[in-house]
Amino acid sequence: MADARHLSILKELERKVLWLSTWTIHNANHLRANEDGMKIGGHQASSASLSTILAALYFSVLRPEDRVAVKPHASPVYHAIQYLFGRQTREKLENFRGYKGAQSYPSRTKDIDDVDFSTGSVGLGVAQTLFASLVQDYVKAHGWMKDAPEGRMISLVGDAEMDEGNIFEALLEGWKHGIRNTWWIIDYNRQSLDAVIREGLWQRFEALFRNFGWDVVVLKHGSLMQAAFKEPGGEKLRDWIDSCPNQLYSALTYQGGAAWRKRLLDDLGDQGPVTRLIEKRSDEELAELMANLGGHDLPSLLDAFEKARQHDRPVCFLAYTIKGFGLPLAGHKDNHSGMLTPSQMEAWQKTQGVRPGHEWDKFEGLKVPQAEVERFLSAVPFIQKGTRCYTAPQVPVPEKLAFPANPAMSTQQGFGFILNELARSDNPLASRIVTTAPDVTVSTNLGAWVNRRGLYARESLVDTFKKERIPSTYNWEFSPSGQHIELGIAEMNLFIVLSALGLSHSLFGERILPIGTLYDPFIYRGADALNYACYQDARFMIVATPSGVTLAPEGGAHQSIGTPLVGMAQDGLASFEPAFVDELAVIMRWAFDYMQREGGEPDERTWLRDETGGSVYLRLSTRNLEQPQREMTPELADDIRAGAYWLRKPGPNAQVVVAYTGAVAPEAIEAVGLMAEDRRDIGLLAITSADRLNAGWTAAQRARERGLVHARSHVERLLGDVPPHCGLVTVIDGHPATLAWMGSVMGHRTRSLGVEHFGQTGTVKDLYRHFGIDAQGIIAAAEMIAPGRPMRHLRAV
Repeated sequence: MADARHLSILKELERKVLWLSTWTIHNANHLRANEDGMKIGGHQASSASLSTILAALYFSVLRPEDRVAVKPHASPVYHAIQYLFGRQTREKLENFRGYKGAQSYPSRTKDIDDVDFSTGSVGLGVAQTLFASLVQDYVKAHGWMKDAPEGRMISLVGDAEMDEGNIFEALLEGWKHGIRNTWWIIDYNRQSLDAVIREGLWQRFEALFRNFGWDVVVLKHGSLMQAAFKEPGGEKLRDWIDSCPNQLYSALTYQGGAAWRKRLLDDLGDQGPVTRLIEKRSDEELAELMANLGGHDLPSLLDAFEKARQHDRPVCFLAYTIKGFGLPLAGHKDNHSGMLTPSQMEAWQKTQGVRPGHEWDKFEGLKVPQAEVERFLSAVPFIQKGTRCYTAPQVPVPEKLAFPANPAMSTQQGFGFILNELARSDNPLASRIVTTAPDVTVSTNLGAWVNRRGLYARESLVDTFKKERIPSTYNWEFSPSGQHIELGIAEMNLFIVLSALGLSHSLFGERILPIGTLYDPFIYRGADALNYACYQDARFMIVATPSGVTLAPEGGAHQSIGTPLVGMAQDGLASFEPAFVDELAVIMRWAFDYMQREGGEPDERTWLRDETGGSVYLRLSTRNLEQPQREMTPELADDIRAGAYWLRKPGPNAQVVVAYTGAVAPEAIEAVGLMAEDRRDIGLLAITSADRLNAGWTAAQRARERGLVHARSHVERLLGDVPPHCGLVTVIDGHPATLAWMGSVMGHRTRSLGVEHFGQTGTVKDLYRHFGIDAQGIIAAAEMIAPGRPMRHLRAV
């Protein structure tokens, strides 16, 4: 328990944080009142409800190894605390929500004040802390971070945020993995954006967390309330508080002390002791008492947090709060969009002792000497190790990744072969790879890797089939040294655990190279979490297979159409769709290096931002293809990484060029062979990454607009010598828009083939013919775009 002086300084800092966060929002609204009409009242009310909890955490409870995901709307409180620590600037606060100002929601990549986890899309930051705790366990179990203390992974959660389904998916996964060192603090202010929370929800929360093995600490009554309950009549007051409906409690809070007095006396009547308890307090004192919920009471919070530090069990703190606490709009059901009026702000400023013109002064209005506060801040445990955004050495990547030279195989098989070869080696790279999958380990060709490297668990668990001597293809034992994390069928969990694994170098100072696999159609299931992971600048490889309509017998629900567009549009994600395994080996070798890059200069050969690094998406196929017998020259490898190469370079009089990507390679090759008899100098362009081709092209255009007239992208060089009259046919087992832009590079007439509608059951041949992406469909498109004598091999359909 904190001593009296420590507590008094904490209370002053809590008051200061509330002032700074409220002033930040008020100032931002004032500056931008006439720009876009967008008001940010939600921040004002939500920030106020969490000011006490955040002050308790950052100024007293947290240690440098702890990590916090701050509730999105509490960002002004977070930034205010960092401002007092000297980690945030006045300029950024003055420009809150402005161009390059402090962010509306805490951001690892956009803010300067050492944000642990980005938040914003509600629910995702909550689950991130659970999986970050799992990653911390993984790192420790593998013998890294030997001398580093284990940190708590903490999330401040809105009660309405608990409606998000991904939170419950994460809870289940956390139970499976025996999660530890995780605190979720639910801001139980009983108000959402549009409503007041339903009665009795806290009981559901408590039962739910206890069922998943969490400790639950209910912080409902503050120390003032607890003292009042000990007075004569106190138990009746307690009973009234505990049975008061949420809406009524909020309304009375907004109305103030006189309303509290009237309602309490009306409901409790003249009952002697309880009436005297109420009457001996002024309206102001009564309002303070009734607002003294556990989430606004520093002694209660500090005591609960310190007790939780004594063990490593996961803890849910259910902290009762008042939305807008300490502000004139506290408790009002409209306060999410409400803001203090100028007159309210002026009056409140006077009560805070802040002089006009001194609103940003760090120690203005405090009732404790500045020198004492400065000494207190400098000794806060949380900041003793400085900035906690770590770096880690790069893991060396071998010059080539080996795989067996089978005459025919799919890219999915090739992926499994490449990982198996790594698993067999003692290469440092292999020891830092961790794989994960949402119950599709075998069907995405991770089985051989897991056989050799094992499943991860904090405690060893033998393979019962092996123990009972039952023959099985898979020898899977759980142990702390395992390198595969098996997940249940929840793609949201997959992407959030990849996000946590992919930040290990920054959070824990240890490099992990995570690979996640899933079925390509289900990219959409986890798209929000994928976007969140990329926004945090997590580094991972996602391998999605099978792609397109190649899973033909399964029908439309298991066939992916728009995922190549996801790969192209997602910032921080480089996407590839190789057709052949030698291409895949080149790409994966590059990816392991790319996932570790930070900083540097743009590549003037491709105009891609490879120097910054990022994550990688491989769209693979289960379709068996005949593999090319060729030497992988440095020039060919460079082209594969850049996004495309000529399988058949067009001649000077070319009439048609076919550009394909992925599993449709046989159809494109067949079509070009058949058309070559009737169209001159025909070309065949193998595209390994529409994403990188497009990104390089747009970057080169931007560079030329800025005066770098020599800038020329890879696709511009490839198509630069193709005659202007030549037609371009693009084909992909996916949405045709993926490649449709290529005609704009040099102005070639273009016909883009692909899949725009849900498929049907059938064979790959059936569906390719149905969608017009078989050889005949390619020939028909070429005849239309490059007229000439009839194509003799074009059959009538």
